[in-house]
Amino acid sequence: MLDVAALREAPWAEADWDALATRAAEAALAQTPYAEWAGSPTAIEVAVRLTSDDEVHTLNRQYRDKDKPTNVLSFPMIQPDLLDTVTQNSDDGEVLLGDIVLAHGVCAVEAEERGIAVEDHASHLIVHGVLHLLGYDHLEDAEAEVMEEMERAALRQLGLHDPYPVRED
Repeated sequence: MLDVAALREAPWAEADWDALATRAAEAALAQTPYAEWAGSPTAIEVAVRLTSDDEVHTLNRQYRDKDKPTNVLSFPMIQPDLLDTVTQNSDDGEVLLGDIVLAHGVCAVEAEERGIAVEDHASHLIVHGVLHLLGYDHLEDAEAEVMEEMERAALRQLGLHDPYPVRED
């Protein structure tokens, strides 16, 4: 079972962020070998924090040595090599997969540039964040292509835009 909780802070608008975050996380999970977790009796927990650029700037500087806000940060609580056994080794039937933090101002500007709703862009960033929690990355071109295709598939499942331009080879 996937349990997603969203914590909204100003300046994020009121919305059903728990439902949005849950749908996005489920769509991301469905693209991975961990899709069966959705039906597992173990509660796989993800926390999504919707906060200010200032807070994300501080976290980005503190944890990534980047002195600027970014759209999304992911903080995995499980090492990627342990993910395969995570539901079998839970003492209390709960596993905290990790935290995802979104910066309002950065997200709002990016959404406006793309001509989409902030909620739709936040959905994409939550999908992106969940994939990071599951050990996916985009540092190398091959990794980026795999992760982007998973994001595209998740967003199609959600009925949302393709966030990535078609690459000309």
